[in-house]
Order: sequence, then structure tokens, then C-alpha cells
Amino acid sequence: MMRTRVGYAGGTIKNPTYHNLGDHTETIQIDYDPTKISYEKLLETFWDSHNPAQRSWSRQYMSIIFFHNEEQRRLAAETRDREAIKRKGKIFTEIVPAGQFYPAEAYHQKYGLRREPDLMREFNEMYPNDNDFMNSTAAARLNGYLDGYGTLEVLQADLDSYGLSPGASERLLSIAKRWNLTPGCKF
Repeated sequence: MMRTRVGYAGGTIKNPTYHNLGDHTETIQIDYDPTKISYEKLLETFWDSHNPAQRSWSRQYMSIIFFHNEEQRRLAAETRDREAIKRKGKIFTEIVPAGQFYPAEAYHQKYGLRREPDLMREFNEMYPNDNDFMNSTAAARLNGYLDGYGTLEVLQADLDSYGLSPGASERLLSIAKRWNLTPGCKF
């Protein structure tokens, strides 16, 4: 199982919102199955998906890793150090203990999927409750495909499991083909 939620963490104020973020950072929370993907592979994706050698212009958008145990802290530090060697420079990513995570407002969750009204209509029928939608593995996976992550082969193999109508399935495949999903980009 793999689920994602966007939200806020790392700060001191209670119940931050997008318009009252305080000293929190926008972040993503990932639930994953370590028998299917390793924490180190998740870190590799993290380092590859942004430029950690560029200092953030605000705390809201800073590069940060929240660890839950000593092993995660160790792996985060090791991969950060490898990244510094690879990029031949300083890495500005902070590595800090995980604290309270506050889910972002519903309209921020699964943003790629929310930009597709036809697909969202079907997900609204499947998950009329925002919390259920936010915690849906299917929504997380489709959101990734809609943002260009994953492989076309895996999408085609798993497509029937998402519960979409034939029209919505075709729409999703059409978008995925436009992204030219490649076998090297797996999640």
C-alpha cells in the first residue's frame, strides 16, 4: 500500500493552514510498504525531484526530510552526503525529527487529479468524504500518473483495479501517453 497526503510540518503553531502557515513547511506524508519500495529508494526519488543545492527563499518551500527513527535519519544523512559529492556543493536540505503532521486543506490534496474534472467526478462518487479521498491509494497513484510519474506498463496492468469507467480509463491512458512515461520512473 502507498498513500500520500500533502500538508504542513516542522513548525510550532497548532493547526496551520495555507493562509496561516506560521513557521511550518509544506510537505508530503508518505505511507509505503517497505517490502515493495525501500526508504532509500524514496530518498533517491526525493533528491532527483528537486535541486537541494539551491537555498530556499522561504521556510514554506524549504527542502526538508522528517525522519521517524534512527535508521531513517542515518539513511537521509548518507544520501544527503552522496548528493553533495555528486553535485559538488553544499546541500541545504534539513534533516529533522518528525513531529506533528497537519494535512493541508482538501483542495490541495491530489492536485493533479483535481485538475481533471472527468476523473474527479468518478472519484467523488467513490470517495464522497474528503478524508477518504485524501487517504485513497488509488487517488495517490492516479495523481502520480497525471503528474508524469510511473510507467505506462504498470498503469496498464493496474488500470482495472482503480474502478474507473471505460471513458475515464481512456482519458487517463491518453494523459499518461502524452507524458511519455518511461520504465525508469517507477513508484
